[in-house]
Amino acid sequence: MSAVEDRLSALGLTVPEVVPPVAAYVPVVREGDLVFTSGQLPMVDGALAATGKVGAEVDADTAKALAETCVLNAIAAIKSEVGDLDRVSRVVKVVGFVASGPGFTGQPGVINGASELLVKAFGDKGIHARSAVGVAALPLDAPVEVEVIVSVAE
Repeated sequence: MSAVEDRLSALGLTVPEVVPPVAAYVPVVREGDLVFTSGQLPMVDGALAATGKVGAEVDADTAKALAETCVLNAIAAIKSEVGDLDRVSRVVKVVGFVASGPGFTGQPGVINGASELLVKAFGDKGIHARSAVGVAALPLDAPVEVEVIVSVAE
């Protein structure tokens, strides 16, 4: 097991199986030393962990935990491409989308769920650039979606 997986295990987390695509795309693509994940939803055992808009049907704390689930799914996709998560030399960029109810402006706090887990898992290599965007709707009525770009060492 990699040091990254050991740190996740200490948090009570395991890298799940890669979530199968819900449309015409692949979960991850590598180009040179960069690995790009597709947007990851908060899927657990093949089903969305929650649905609805943040600030309406889903509260911000729940959404933050769902963002963590999204990034755990992204980590699974990255592992499927590179094999050993210790090969990740840097988390470069995170983009988080939050399906937001009227007036909800806490998108950065929600996406902190993803960002904080990446730092816990990858240490200083997990510090990244980020965007947190509010949107009207996400696939399958998911409250959050997260995509990640990492660089890997040979």
